[in-house]
Amino acid sequence: MKKTLRTFVAVEISEPIRARATELIAALDGTATEVKWVEPHNLHLTLKFLGEVHQREIPRVCQAVELGAAQLAPFPLDVRGAGAFPNAARPRTVWLGAGEGAEQMVRLHDRVEAALAELGYREEHRRFQVHLTIGRVRGGGMGIVELGSLLQKQADFSAGKMTVERVTVFASRLTPSGPIHEVLGSARLGG
Repeated sequence: MKKTLRTFVAVEISEPIRARATELIAALDGTATEVKWVEPHNLHLTLKFLGEVHQREIPRVCQAVELGAAQLAPFPLDVRGAGAFPNAARPRTVWLGAGEGAEQMVRLHDRVEAALAELGYREEHRRFQVHLTIGRVRGGGMGIVELGSLLQKQADFSAGKMTVERVTVFASRLTPSGPIHEVLGSARLGG
């Protein structure tokens, strides 16, 4: 039996936002570029990727996430704007961004990250950028230009609004057909 779990901390998205993100994926799919689109049930807003975590550490991780989440009240989040890292001209990761609520998401990330740093997890030195990953580019060629053009046309795409009320700790098991996410714990904002 494996003693570690590939672990990350995220905010789950609402069903209406999931549906709109899926619509955008369908609109972007079909270019000559190979893109591994995220399965709708796996869409989420990652706050922190922890990597392999020993199973005996999971309760402490969940407690730290609870402590970080308790420091902020629930807030509205507007999921909007399609883009890519590093940019639309050279897309590697395709995402949806955030409008209203983006600063609160950054604060939530910072609180959770600080609580996890107390357990020895490394803090990022660059500012957290709120994004909902919808795909990862696997190929290149002429389709890259087409995908970049489609992303620029969707720069104002609106997936909708939701209320961020909780943070979830997930295990991610990689399989040949894609990752399977399992909830390990959940914490409400504001305690």
